[in-house]
Amino acid sequence: MTDTIDEPTASGEDPAGVELHPADESTPANALAPDELVVLVPDVLADSIGDYTRAWWKRIRSGESGALPIIIGLVVICIFFEVQSSAFLTATNIVNLFVQAAFIVLLGMAELYALILSEIDLSVGFVGAVGAAIAMALIEAPQNWPWWAGVIVGLAACAVIGAFQGTIITRLKIPSFVVTLAGLLGWQGVLIYVFDVDKGAVGGVITISNNVISDLVSGNMTPWAGWILLVVLVALFGITSVLKTTRRRAQGLSAPPLSITLLTVGAVAVAGVVLVYICNLNRGALTPVEGVPWVIPFLLVILVLQTVLLGRTKLGRYTYAIGASPEAARRAGINVSLVRTIAFALCSFTAGLAAIVYASRLGSISVGFDGGTYVLYAVAAAVIGGASLFGGHGKPIHPLLGGLVIATLTNGLALLNISTAGTDIATAVVLLVAVAVDSTLRRRGRSGAV
Repeated sequence: MTDTIDEPTASGEDPAGVELHPADESTPANALAPDELVVLVPDVLADSIGDYTRAWWKRIRSGESGALPIIIGLVVICIFFEVQSSAFLTATNIVNLFVQAAFIVLLGMAELYALILSEIDLSVGFVGAVGAAIAMALIEAPQNWPWWAGVIVGLAACAVIGAFQGTIITRLKIPSFVVTLAGLLGWQGVLIYVFDVDKGAVGGVITISNNVISDLVSGNMTPWAGWILLVVLVALFGITSVLKTTRRRAQGLSAPPLSITLLTVGAVAVAGVVLVYICNLNRGALTPVEGVPWVIPFLLVILVLQTVLLGRTKLGRYTYAIGASPEAARRAGINVSLVRTIAFALCSFTAGLAAIVYASRLGSISVGFDGGTYVLYAVAAAVIGGASLFGGHGKPIHPLLGGLVIATLTNGLALLNISTAGTDIATAVVLLVAVAVDSTLRRRGRSGAV
């Protein structure tokens, strides 16, 4: 088989090898029998807000709760910490919380590629750190490369490492746990070597002086720039959503009622207004500090790109199909080895972005980077947010929600003067609860389907 991503066979089966469900988005709703409508998703059943709400509630009761449990849990956690400490919901703390979450969210997005495949990548922490260290070493003295050139080389190194590990996993049939565990140890050694050969790494630390890199986290947009960006983003989201809904409704395909789409756009607009308003409040003690941190729109860009990649491209659909059933995907004509290798390369590439954000936040990157611990937080962020450990399921929004939960716990417990040990225990409890909920809903969904 050649290394190309082949089209699946047109045999009436999806890439996972099972008969297409009546709720498949390419199936017109009016072509279904009445008894089949019972199992359809709400956007097919509904022609009004009331119909959509009733179908949505039926779907939740059958085990398809989506991100609802984690959103409710996040709200409850925020209320608890605000009751315990009035400093929790201040503008300064909220902005700090988002900044703190950015690194773990991005690392969780990196891990998501492996989890969808029902694999794991234990090396993403140190692989990302190697890429960031290479980039910073090239950007800073004595090399003094342009910042964009150094970043490109560092991220390219991450992608090559990921592709190399993916090739070992797919060609030699070695479990990803073993390969990436070896990578965790080996790339930690490479990280040490990078600092040894870099004469600018005094004391095992590369200090960042480049303004573009440092401003990624510490810099802020002007207040007016934040409002303008919000208007542009909401307008684009609204136009895209409405056009998509009306087009699919006109073609008889599954789509939510237009009223639901408009409510969604309105909710996004309100959330954006609140966020920008909070960020534009003065957070400085001696000098004014206001505006949206650059890392927030940066994170949104990565979120949108990954969402499009996984949800709108052939590569993304094949990745989900392989995670659901590798053998069925192979029988459908998908080049499983190539897709898995690309997924591991994307995993490492995104980890490089996360490590650059980490370096920007601290103003440096050091040989003491704890990649072994951070990869565990990455997995926890994806799983807590709703991604499945069993493969075939997970969206970029999941590590975003999970990363916010972890950052909220860390931030809130710190305000309550709880030790690091207490924070780790709390995160472990939340992770266990999230996995338990995921397993319970899966069992409930299977029993309901029968």
